[in-house]
Amino acid sequence: MLDDRKKKILQAIVEEYIEKAEPVSSGSLVKALNCSSATIRNEMAELEQAGYLDKPHTSAGRIPSQQGYRYYIDELLTEDKLTKREIEYIKSKLETKVNELEDLTKIATTTLSELTHYTTIAVGPNIEEHTIMDIKFVLLGSNVMMAIILTESGIIREAIIKFDEDLTEEQVKNLNYIFVNKLVGKSIDEINGSFEEYLGTELKAGIKVIRKIIDEINKVLKTTSNEVYLEGTNKSFDLPEFKKAEIAKDFMNALDAKELVADVLNTGIAEDINVYIGDELSDEKLKNFSVITFNHILGDKDIGTIGIIGPKRMDYAKVISVMKYISKKLKEEYGDEDF
Repeated sequence: MLDDRKKKILQAIVEEYIEKAEPVSSGSLVKALNCSSATIRNEMAELEQAGYLDKPHTSAGRIPSQQGYRYYIDELLTEDKLTKREIEYIKSKLETKVNELEDLTKIATTTLSELTHYTTIAVGPNIEEHTIMDIKFVLLGSNVMMAIILTESGIIREAIIKFDEDLTEEQVKNLNYIFVNKLVGKSIDEINGSFEEYLGTELKAGIKVIRKIIDEINKVLKTTSNEVYLEGTNKSFDLPEFKKAEIAKDFMNALDAKELVADVLNTGIAEDINVYIGDELSDEKLKNFSVITFNHILGDKDIGTIGIIGPKRMDYAKVISVMKYISKKLKEEYGDEDF
């Protein structure tokens, strides 16, 4: 446990380092904390010994350690008050009417990046957990058909399917009837890989046709489930940390690893803001970064998870405040929306 003076000193060091990206000296804290430089130096030395601060070899000042950041976030952080301009900007962005839930994720992702100036990552909801509300086949040519799938959360997927043999309008009519009757109301995860069990004995169009449809529907669902969106990647390279080639390389490698990004964003608890710092993230590529995530649920609809990735010296108060306000406005604007 830290006493009140150590808490104030640690908070002051974290916040000054976030702002200036330079190691913090005792002299720079004297006026703000109303303590002597010698007292602050002694307290800083004890905080360093306890693991809350690090001392770079090339500087007399201190910087927060991973343990220091964690204590700051859990015990000392106060939310940043958004300016009137920031509030109005969020409102204007989120009042844009959309027809699909995924568009909301993209708008929120862009808004968060523009206000925080960090790289924003979003992963769409896991579509395999969603229930099919409708499925329709449309003949586009003698051997080309489009499948349109609608889930209960408003997500639409389309697949263009080409066959080796011609289809008739009658066969397509049969396909529509049988697929609707057998698949509507079931979760994608429940039927995934088991289409033939549901349909194989009843489809008059022939087993080759149904296998082709199954393969293409599975393909389009799997390739678009947990789709990752990135926004503001270039903003990160303006930060001092990214002047180091190793950190910049690790950052780009992490963003290129889509599955890694999706795993990080899907780790948190629904509707909670989760902060992960350095070694708390499982992958070595992320050891120099922090990730803040939030899962957005509107009513009973999961619209995916949005996260910020940036240096450990992240403005946590600003990011968390913007996230919370975006979440609040999403619920106000779309909580009862029927997509």
